[in-house]
Amino acid sequence: MTTTRPEPEERRTIAPRQDLDATVRVPGSKSLTNRALLIAGLAEGESRLSGALSSDDTVVMRKALEALGARVDDAGDPWVVTGTGGRFAAPGEPLYIQNSGTSARFLAAAAALAAGPVVIDGNARMRERPIVHLADGLRTLGVEVEILGRDGCPPIRVAGGGLPGGPGEIDASQSSQYVSALLLAAPYAEKDVELTLTGDAVVSKPYIDVTLECMHAFGAEADWTSETALHVEAGATYRGRDFPIEVDASSAAYPFCAAAVTGGRVAVEGVRAESLQSDFKVLELLGPMGCTVTRRGDVVEVRGPEGGRLRSLGEVDMNAFPDAVLAYAVVCLFADGPTTIKDIYNLRIKETDRLDALETELRKLGAGAETGRDWLRIIPPVAPAELHGAEIETYDDHRMAMAFSLAGLRVPGVVILDPGCVSKTWPGYFEAFERL
Repeated sequence: MTTTRPEPEERRTIAPRQDLDATVRVPGSKSLTNRALLIAGLAEGESRLSGALSSDDTVVMRKALEALGARVDDAGDPWVVTGTGGRFAAPGEPLYIQNSGTSARFLAAAAALAAGPVVIDGNARMRERPIVHLADGLRTLGVEVEILGRDGCPPIRVAGGGLPGGPGEIDASQSSQYVSALLLAAPYAEKDVELTLTGDAVVSKPYIDVTLECMHAFGAEADWTSETALHVEAGATYRGRDFPIEVDASSAAYPFCAAAVTGGRVAVEGVRAESLQSDFKVLELLGPMGCTVTRRGDVVEVRGPEGGRLRSLGEVDMNAFPDAVLAYAVVCLFADGPTTIKDIYNLRIKETDRLDALETELRKLGAGAETGRDWLRIIPPVAPAELHGAEIETYDDHRMAMAFSLAGLRVPGVVILDPGCVSKTWPGYFEAFERL
């Protein structure tokens, strides 16, 4: 079912509440939906994707795949995708992907498999989000790539005609999506791909594992050969299959954190015990802060401490799960001391510069906040009652809107501007939030 954003709501006032007692099911994973869509679009035969997420980001991926020759029927659940057998068509017009990072990066690599040139473009913010490391990585694998935008940002033109493969390298210090993009296309290379990861560190490494798990499910042969190297077998291509989409760990962080800040109880259904989605690691932070975290089958429950008074953990490294930083930063407003979140540089190249945005909006509520190149420090007031309401700018960033709605559960007068931006990943977020 195609998602269209309704008439935009300019502002939404959040009503404080302390008596949360709810069980919810969050939408399917955006990360998995876009990976599975691309793989199914490349696969031989038909795939059925159950539980897929219908949102702005997945709509642009679907439309792009259709322009490349795949067929996607999203009228019901499951979605039915008829693949191209690894032979994408050359679209007559640029693929417009709004501000969807997964779509831009995954499609840029897969465009090497098109019959002719493919141009990928996006909105004003996407034209500020670097793609130069991915372009350089594609060149090491023999692909002709031209960046048409400024400062190494989209639009990007990929010549198409095939993926030679062989040894290659990619700077993995900015985004794991660059690595995942090359991996997703690699089964269709002419030679086995031996990919070396360069840069100071591999950011968000668990997302690469999610990519590998998804590739394996559709028949590819790909794996780590060392801490910084991967191998993908050429010719072990994707075959259509039935594939269930897990619930979204990034989205689940918000109801979990809602329980933490209010001292209430929220349970999330459908959480696979062996899930590789790294944003579930936020639970490992909430427990030591004073929350009770329990699992019964595929249901995970968080109970916040009475009164929502939480212990500060001092310093935490969230490099492996940066999408959860925004929700967790708001939780830290109600801790008994400052918190520094470190090793999160890539938040500066997301839908907005999330570190600067968090610093600005946290201060509006009466907290202290400081940022550096790759860290954020939150200094809560001595008493949570000293926090006050404010109008929260969301910067057309879905996670800013969702995160600061959590503050409104404790602080009267929190107003979220442009709340409709949540349609990027969870169109029904505020309706689900009200049901808590």
